[in-house]
Order: sequence, then C-alpha cells, then structure tokens
Amino acid sequence: MEQTSLKELEAVIAIARRGTFRAAAIDLDMSTTALSHTIGRLEAGLGVRLFNRTTRSVSLTDAGRLFVQQVAPSLQDLYAALDSVRAQRETPSGTIRINAAPFAARAIISPLVLEFLRRYPDMNVDIVTEGKMVDIVKDGFDLGVRVAGLVPSDMIAVSLGQPQRHAVVGSPEYFERHGKPVVPADLLNHRCIRVRLPDGSSFRWRFEKNGEQVQIDARGPISLDEAGLTRTAVLESAGIGYVFEQDILPDIEVGSVVRVLEDWTPPYPGLCLYYPGRRNLSAGVRAFLELAREFSRQ
Repeated sequence: MEQTSLKELEAVIAIARRGTFRAAAIDLDMSTTALSHTIGRLEAGLGVRLFNRTTRSVSLTDAGRLFVQQVAPSLQDLYAALDSVRAQRETPSGTIRINAAPFAARAIISPLVLEFLRRYPDMNVDIVTEGKMVDIVKDGFDLGVRVAGLVPSDMIAVSLGQPQRHAVVGSPEYFERHGKPVVPADLLNHRCIRVRLPDGSSFRWRFEKNGEQVQIDARGPISLDEAGLTRTAVLESAGIGYVFEQDILPDIEVGSVVRVLEDWTPPYPGLCLYYPGRRNLSAGVRAFLELAREFSRQ
C-alpha cells in the first residue's frame, strides 16, 4: 500500500465531521471532485470502503468508524505538536479555526477578526458558523465563540466585554394596522416571526422587568432560523420579530422598523471566546486572545 498522506487523513475526518463531501471540501479549501478522488485513493490503498455514498447521503462504514476513532486523537496530537513548534515563532503565522454562532461571527468580524488580520498579515482565519454547539477539540477548532452561559465548563473563557440584548421590532405599517404590544402577553394576539432552534424546537421569547421573568411561545405564520431572514420578514410587515439588537439597530435608527417592549429586554452577559486549557497555544491563537482582551477593555 502507498504511504497514507496527512491530507488523506484530514479528508476523512472532515467528511465525518461535516456529513457531506461538499461541506468538507469547503473546509479543506478544495473541490468536491478532488476530495472524492482523495478518498477514493485512500480506500483503494486500504482495500476497504470508509464511506457509504449515495446521491442523497454519506455515512461511515464500520471500517470508517473504526478508522476515525483511532486516527482522530492521533491527528489532534499531531496538530498540537505543530502548534507547539509554531509557537516559537516571533511573528504569528498559520491558520486559526473558529466555530461561532452566526450572530457571534457577525459581532466579532470587524472589531476582532479583520483587525487581527491587519496586524498579522501572515495569519489566516477560518470561521465556521453553526447554530448548534460542537466539541471544538473533536472537530478541530482552535477557538469557539458563544454567549457566556453556553461556554462548556471545561473550557477557558475570555469575555469580549460587550453585553448582548434582544430587540422586539415591527414595521411602522404593521403597527399602524395591528397596534403595539404594551406587555409581553400582548404578543399572543399578534403575528410573530417564530425562531426555530437548531434542534428543530421553537425558541421561547424571553423577557424580564423588575425581577419578573416571562417566556412567550410566539405564534405566527412563519418560522425562521436565520437573523437575516427574520429582518426581511419584519421589513416586509409579515409580523413582529425578536432579534439581536446589533442586527437591527441600523434599521431602528432610520425608522425602517419600530422597537417595542424595550423596557422588557435588559442586557445580559455577552459573548466569550473559549478554548481548551490543556492545549499548547500557537503564537497566532495567543495573539488573537490578546487582541480580544484588548477589545474587551475598551
């Protein structure tokens, strides 16, 4: 058998992690065809199939599951060794992989990521956005970004300092036709744009005022899982939306949407970067964390 390359090992892990050749190819910065050929060569050399492939799905074979179970930890050890060597460089270089919720990625892209790349032109940053929580160590990420309450207890968290806040908004036309809610319970008589969580369940809209906490199971004609789609629906007067404040502030400022129940949506602990404490940090990750701490102090 020909010697197996690191590229082939990374390909198997990426497909197992992402579930499709297309998504894995994007992560690996290669074409789907090239990735398919890479796996084909590896399977031919091993003499076994690692994946069951149909036009609709990809799944690991028994041999593939065994392969991933045994190779993934060794690959992580190899990455850690490479990071240890790179950490000796005075000038950071290489790639940082970050897993973040979509809204979190939008929050850090300008003040952190783009500023980091300006300061360290030899660095690359690869951001993967996912609504669901992932194991950043298992899935090969250097850093995660989530709200403080979702950071796993075994991770080291670095607060980004900025509190988060929700906003309840509707278009002027919608409120002219239907009136404005005065308390959260009034939303039950309105058309609301429902928020669908990654597990398929509906997100309950959360409110708090003077120590009173309320959760509303919003009702409405449409359920969405992406903030940009919710914004579009609100602007088109489809109903009332419950969104992150930073995603809608420009529309509030120009009057495209009207905010309601503002006194029921106080700030809450904001975003954190997090990473595993047992791993040797590369020079690039250390520099990114230092920039994050600098940002949080502003």
